[in-house]
Amino acid sequence: MILLGIAYFCTMFIINTTYHAPVADARELVIWLAEVYIPQAEASGLLSDGRLNRILSHKEEDSECFALQLSAQSTADIHKWLAHRGHELNEELLRMFDQRVQGFSTLMETVNS
Repeated sequence: MILLGIAYFCTMFIINTTYHAPVADARELVIWLAEVYIPQAEASGLLSDGRLNRILSHKEEDSECFALQLSAQSTADIHKWLAHRGHELNEELLRMFDQRVQGFSTLMETVNS
């Protein structure tokens, strides 16, 4: 956006969590992320635009990989979410899948040119 000759960049932040699950657990994981995790993250008002994607570039015969992306206005919003409800949901995920589902998160910032 340009206003009076001054460029303003509307920055968004994305928390991307990549999950690796055995094929036997993949369907249940996708359902739980779509029906529980994403709605609760968006209901917090801190995160929005939840998207769940299957990763095709790292396909293994006995497992599936997924990327869950949520947007936020600030890194503080992401950290606040993760410290509270995000941590609780991660504990729930561990109870449901034990160590069969593994995940890691990446904090990203959109770049507008």
